[in-house]
Amino acid sequence: MNLLIKGGRVIDPSQGLDAKMDILVENGKISKIGKSIPDGGAKASKKASALQVIDACNLLVLPGLVDMHTHLREPGYEYKETIETGSEAALAGGFTSIACMPNTDPTNDNRSVTEFIIRQAAKCGLVNVYPVAAISKGSEGKGLTEFGDLLEAGAVAFSDDGKPVMAGGLMRRALEYAGSFGVPIISHCEDATLSAGGLMNEGLTSTELGLPGIPSISEEVMVARDILIAAYTETALHIAHVSTAGSVDLIRDAKKRGVRVTAETAPHYFCLSEEALTEFDTRLKMNPPLRSTADVAAIKKGLRDGTLDAIATDHAPQSSIEKEVEFEYAANGIIGLETSLGLSLRLVEEGILTLPQLVEKMSLNPAKILRLKKGTLKPGTDADITIIDPEKAWIVDVKKFRSKSRNSPFGGWQLKGKVIHTIVAGVVKFTDRE
Repeated sequence: MNLLIKGGRVIDPSQGLDAKMDILVENGKISKIGKSIPDGGAKASKKASALQVIDACNLLVLPGLVDMHTHLREPGYEYKETIETGSEAALAGGFTSIACMPNTDPTNDNRSVTEFIIRQAAKCGLVNVYPVAAISKGSEGKGLTEFGDLLEAGAVAFSDDGKPVMAGGLMRRALEYAGSFGVPIISHCEDATLSAGGLMNEGLTSTELGLPGIPSISEEVMVARDILIAAYTETALHIAHVSTAGSVDLIRDAKKRGVRVTAETAPHYFCLSEEALTEFDTRLKMNPPLRSTADVAAIKKGLRDGTLDAIATDHAPQSSIEKEVEFEYAANGIIGLETSLGLSLRLVEEGILTLPQLVEKMSLNPAKILRLKKGTLKPGTDADITIIDPEKAWIVDVKKFRSKSRNSPFGGWQLKGKVIHTIVAGVVKFTDRE
């Protein structure tokens, strides 16, 4: 079935578009963008499908959102999340493409696991799933995986996310190896010797709560190291889940010097600070941890001035088994696919970003970093489209989440801006029924 999306505010930074327009979708591709496209605008053909018209008046029509950092847990941890439930959560959050991290069991460090993920995603037929393969075998930081073989199998980038690559020599070889293929290394920047034993950000709040701290330098030391290696090797580096002011400063300076570095942050790092931990809520335990209010301000500044290129969810499902325990023993991570857009729209309300800038950081830029042909509404491209109502207020109810896990600290929050339709390859895969 072909689609005609009428009268929406179309925002597409890849074309510099921000205007009330119609979009015609034919055979899963963007066919035409223009004003007042007639309902009979689809090509007449005996084989042509019926035309479905979507009234997008007062709605925003965007390139499908792209999450470059999510955890789907399959294979190995299907009790937390599966490729299917994670994909359903992505659709509800407006994401048409997601890149999944390799910390599965077995680790996505070989062709068979990468191909399994792709087969499972195709079987679900919901969103575009792009596997990120491990940098090192077993993500143990000892020997590189077979990058060429993994890329041929369908991987789009390499990361040991969840574990830092502690050996500088290995990181250098990884950057050079990935650089020869033109794909990025996604670095989890953490000096494990500095963060060892820590449970939250090191500072006044951790002292008051009596919890061992994770100093900001544990992130910043590795950000500095990886930037220096990337500059030396003249290769592309992407830094995941930036959480500190020092990291933002290092990345900003590197960009000014021409280093090929990009970076992301996640909504929890600009919506929450360490002060939220006063009640030892394990849903707020994550790595990197929530930081100080000064760090939150620096993250927002980094988003505003372009130092931080992308907003990723770092969707990390955990079951009640891992979370409903003492803070010390609770697993790290929060889910974010279904709240990311609503939380990020707060940046527009605060004047930190314009709507086109937000779309860049949640669609166009992640696609560019991963070298995906996504994040655009240009004619001829896949019709991956997100339609949202920017004025619709809603209360976060974790019981209604499509994700299998419920480890979100945002339950009960009132957000403004809701996904109405998520369209993948011209097919409406999600519609808000409320």
